[in-house]
Amino acid sequence: MVTYARSKAIENLWAPWRMVYIESFNKKRGGKCFICEACMSRNPQKTLTLELTHDTVVVMNLYPYNPGHLLVAPRSHVEDFDMLNDSQMLDMLITLRKWIKLLKKALRPDGFNLGANLGEDAGAGLPEHLHVHVVPRWKGDTNFMPTTASTKVVPELLEDTYNKLSSMRRKLA
Repeated sequence: MVTYARSKAIENLWAPWRMVYIESFNKKRGGKCFICEACMSRNPQKTLTLELTHDTVVVMNLYPYNPGHLLVAPRSHVEDFDMLNDSQMLDMLITLRKWIKLLKKALRPDGFNLGANLGEDAGAGLPEHLHVHVVPRWKGDTNFMPTTASTKVVPELLEDTYNKLSSMRRKLA
């Protein structure tokens, strides 16, 4: 139990899976790129891969901010938009639009945050492979946890979200 100056006690929230994420910053990746691994995988569910187009891959974020947090990336291992040709850029944007539409139908969010962190100093966890984050947002999905406990509560298992999105993709295909 943690006690603060106002004598209000709060219970600990255990999120042991977070340590894998935290420790990943202290280890070398050994040259492995999880986005490239997703592109080559024969087991899309294991790599959380939702779609492979000619030039683009869509994977679920292993450490999501919210259910349905996706990464839309070029299949080419490049670090910036200016390294894509027009065809690759167009395919990535069309795929991004498709998955926003699919997320709207499958999860019914109230809005989205979209963003790309270009470079490690900009917050990129994988700066060598360009990717755009798609984060569904709902009214009331923010609360005191991130600001007071440095913890984000994600209310759904990755596998459950993966199954919902895979199912919706098959329905819309």
